[in-house]
Amino acid sequence: MKKIIFFAVLSLVNFCAFSQALGYEDLAILFSQNSYNGSARFNAMGGAFGALGGDITALSVNPAGVSVFNGSRAFAAFQTRSTDHTSTYYGSSRVTQEEYFDLSSAGAIFSFSNSGDEDWSKLAFGVNYRILADFSNSFVSAGNSGIATFDFFPFDVNTTPILYNIGNNQQFFNTYNGDISELNLTFGGTYRDKIHLGAGLNFYDITFSQFATLREENSDGNGNTLNASFFQDNYTAGTGFSLSAGLIYKASKNLRLGISYQTPTWYSEIIEDTNIVDNDGYFGVTEITVSEDPQNIYQNYSGRFTPRQSFDYALRTPSKLTTSAALIFGKIGLISMDYISENFKGLNLNSGNADFSNENLFFDNNLRRTSTFNVGTEWRFKKLSLRGGYRYQQSPDANAIDSDHLQEYSAGIGYNLGTIKLNIAYRNNTRTGLYNFYPQFPEVDAADLNIDNTIVTLGLSVSL
Repeated sequence: MKKIIFFAVLSLVNFCAFSQALGYEDLAILFSQNSYNGSARFNAMGGAFGALGGDITALSVNPAGVSVFNGSRAFAAFQTRSTDHTSTYYGSSRVTQEEYFDLSSAGAIFSFSNSGDEDWSKLAFGVNYRILADFSNSFVSAGNSGIATFDFFPFDVNTTPILYNIGNNQQFFNTYNGDISELNLTFGGTYRDKIHLGAGLNFYDITFSQFATLREENSDGNGNTLNASFFQDNYTAGTGFSLSAGLIYKASKNLRLGISYQTPTWYSEIIEDTNIVDNDGYFGVTEITVSEDPQNIYQNYSGRFTPRQSFDYALRTPSKLTTSAALIFGKIGLISMDYISENFKGLNLNSGNADFSNENLFFDNNLRRTSTFNVGTEWRFKKLSLRGGYRYQQSPDANAIDSDHLQEYSAGIGYNLGTIKLNIAYRNNTRTGLYNFYPQFPEVDAADLNIDNTIVTLGLSVSL
């Protein structure tokens, strides 16, 4: 089994060999994520809108969908997420439950009839903000590997220093915060009522932080114990952009076909600030006490001061190709399908100040081209709409097992009040993985993670 975010192995500078926090390979994969957040209708139908359009979040899938709208509308959606992390470490399981709430998307479509042109019957412009990926999460792992990684007391004055080489207990506390937000500007038109064409400019903003705390209790076999606390943090921020273009073709009254392409996202400057630097031989904030001399506390910080390092680098994420088809049954209902291909071997890190050749070699050797399948359906009963969807997203890890891939089921309802449309969606997805918080000790097993997300989205749209 591989972990959702990969092992922190070789990384940019030497300190990450001692890191319980994520390495640069991990961060590059994390920053390539798409959580498929958006409007309630989009979420309820599994995000399968590449051949449909007609939804504000569909612009991120295929910008040609901007000209499917009849009239101008404004949109907003809010969502709540409940996440259960079950972590198993050397036979001991811990469950962490968290609740999160945020604005998932907001935007507007401006559609104009072009009656003076027989070829281009409609022109449209759309602007949409959404949370592309939400990083907020936390989990706790606890158990006993029997291996002590903090095995001496720096202030030991014994002639023969005590060796605390028996591991009694390990605890790891991990918290992520931040997100990737996307601002999408889309332009499009309808050609001879058969072809919808569109293009988009996409701007991204990353904010990410991680707080990782490792605690150990070790002993020497003679009744003496050592307690160590080790804390690492990093703060990351960056901006990027991508381009997209697409087409939707009305092959017949009942069949629509779509294709779209999104370029890689280029993050020209990602800035990281971290305490993972050599500080008295430890790569993070460290505090150690021993039972032999409990009042004598070793700590490698003074007041609020700890050494820090700032670093900037650039990232290129994979491009994306989406092919789509939809069956339209008049005003009664529809079935829609998307297939999305992304090549994670195309991930690339670079910096003028350091060598990323090991990380880029890791992407080439350990990642792969992934497939995502989205299926959605909607059925209308006068003013009421019933919806359902399914999403299957492969892990980019070339050696992933079946449970590491994400599977999501969704359902929702909508009610049309005319000027105002109200929608609600329910989603549930699960996946598994590993988190290795002792990457520098290959003899210590990683913690097994089982992650379950339940997401409820409330949305409305208003005619302008």
